[in-house]
Amino acid sequence: MTAPQPKPWIMAIAPYIPGRSTTDDGRKVAKLSSNENPLGTSPAARAAFAGAAHTLERYPDASATELREALAARHGLDPARIIYGNGSDEILHLAAGAFAGLGDEIIHVRYGFAVYEIATRRVGAVPVIAPDKDYATDVDAILAAVTDKTVMVYVANPNNPTGTYTSKAEIARLHAGLRPDILLVLDHAYAEYIDGDAEDGGMALAETAANVLVTRTFSKMYGLAAERIGWGYASREIIEAMHRIRLPFSITIAGTAAAVAAVGDTEFVDHTRAHNAEWRRWFSDEIGKLGNAGLRAVPSQANFVLVVFEGKLTAEAAYKGLMDAGYIVRWLPGQGLPQALRITIGTEDETRGVAAALRALIEAAG
Repeated sequence: MTAPQPKPWIMAIAPYIPGRSTTDDGRKVAKLSSNENPLGTSPAARAAFAGAAHTLERYPDASATELREALAARHGLDPARIIYGNGSDEILHLAAGAFAGLGDEIIHVRYGFAVYEIATRRVGAVPVIAPDKDYATDVDAILAAVTDKTVMVYVANPNNPTGTYTSKAEIARLHAGLRPDILLVLDHAYAEYIDGDAEDGGMALAETAANVLVTRTFSKMYGLAAERIGWGYASREIIEAMHRIRLPFSITIAGTAAAVAAVGDTEFVDHTRAHNAEWRRWFSDEIGKLGNAGLRAVPSQANFVLVVFEGKLTAEAAYKGLMDAGYIVRWLPGQGLPQALRITIGTEDETRGVAAALRALIEAAG
């Protein structure tokens, strides 16, 4: 050999491809491809971020004490059992890094978040894909996929990129059906968008069970995607193991200040949630009116809608046509979804505009 050789399981990773920001010809248009907050960021968070500009020469608090205490107070948790990282992506990677290795198996659902397979392969583990149930998580399929090599299960709830939601009863049934030595990772990146007071009971499970980790993010509801702040909650033993491989300074002083302020700005959160619920419902209803043309909106509890194309207009043609019309959405053939587009709920104007553009494409397709 004439050069260092990467491990074969690393070369088996398909690199993550983020949502695009520009069109093929370089135009910046309405970006509905990355599930960002269309209302921006809490004014309190912006002010806190700007106020931290005088600390650029200092390392952050490696314990993120202020953030952990703010989160614990907001959610009624033990701050010692909170871990933090560079977006919830890092927390997902830390879980695999601490609890899986060469030859182990990690289960995730078909049409699950792309990072699950990357985190699995990164440590030499084997990804096992459980079949879906009409784009949704199938608890029976996950349990059927468990073998003596299974060490972890990733479940996003609501799921990305489908937006589907698994009930509290089904999550409890899944947990009860897993061996106690299997870590159940519940990815709650979109949990704040669930209608009403519904929730899947994951945080209560993490409070009492020794094998449950819940992950959360500031990138969506809180509008802090640029600062890459995520966190997780689990038993002390799980958190202590993950801390051993966590980057020592993974979140910045300014980002931490913004996150703490964002946690306290409940008015902004409530406004964002109400906006999303209204326009997600409106957009799903508009897609429903296009059912005769073969379009279908998968029921969503997130800040996006997965639109399935089953008629003359294909998802690929719609993706390109929407780009020409000034809207970038997410087409995911690499995740087994060549027949669908994931469309973020944007501002009122953006949401009305992308719906109108879809109608025009259908009419043009005949």
